[in-house]
Order: sequence, then C-alpha cells, then structure tokens
Amino acid sequence: MNNPGIWPCLRFTDAEAARRFLTEVFGFTETLTVRGDDGVSIVHGELRWPEGGGVMYSSAAECENGPAPGEQYLCVVTGDPDAVHERAVAAGAQVPQPPGDSGHGSRLAAVADPEGNIWTFDTYRGA
Repeated sequence: MNNPGIWPCLRFTDAEAARRFLTEVFGFTETLTVRGDDGVSIVHGELRWPEGGGVMYSSAAECENGPAPGEQYLCVVTGDPDAVHERAVAAGAQVPQPPGDSGHGSRLAAVADPEGNIWTFDTYRGA
C-alpha cells in the first residue's frame, strides 16, 4: 500500500465550484479530476492537503448513494488555521467558529464551504 490513510469522500451539487474553492481558498492541491461524458460533471476528483492527507469528491449527480451535499464535518490538521481563516473570510465564506484556542491544547477555526460542509482547520496532532 503506497498511500495509506483515510480519505473522506464528498459529493457536491457544483463540484467544479467546490474544486476551485477548495484549491484557491483553502489551499488544497488538485491531483486528479476525471470528468463525466458531458465534460462538465466530475466523476472522481482528488485533492491533497499540503500538510498530508486529502479528500476525494464528485458531482452529486454521479453518485446515488451517500449523504447529501453539504452535510459533512471534516477536520484538517494545519500549522496555521488563522491563515486559512483569513483566506476564507476574504473569499466571503461563512465562519461558524473564528480562530481560537481549543480545550484540548490546539488552535482551530471552522469554515463552511459554499455548499455548507464544515471544515475545521486545527493544529491538533493527535494524542
């Protein structure tokens, strides 16, 4: 196994807009995008987080099973949650939790993507 880990899988009503937001605002790197026969929908996409891990995603119309778009809650470990928060605010994102210190010794901020998924950017490194 050359890529161990857990990869959350998300569905978006507008996967192209989500891809742009996640790369341009949050800072993910696009590593794979497979388009549907229509050339617009995304059958499978992969985004890597520069500090490790990543997410897979697709257009909601390409997948009949799973949660509805906008119903996920994710935690992304980063050394600088404040910087992600600043980029998100500049892009007009909703911020359910501004940057602050947590009760478990880390610093975090929560930001919603355009479809309502909540992304917590946290310095937490695990127990």
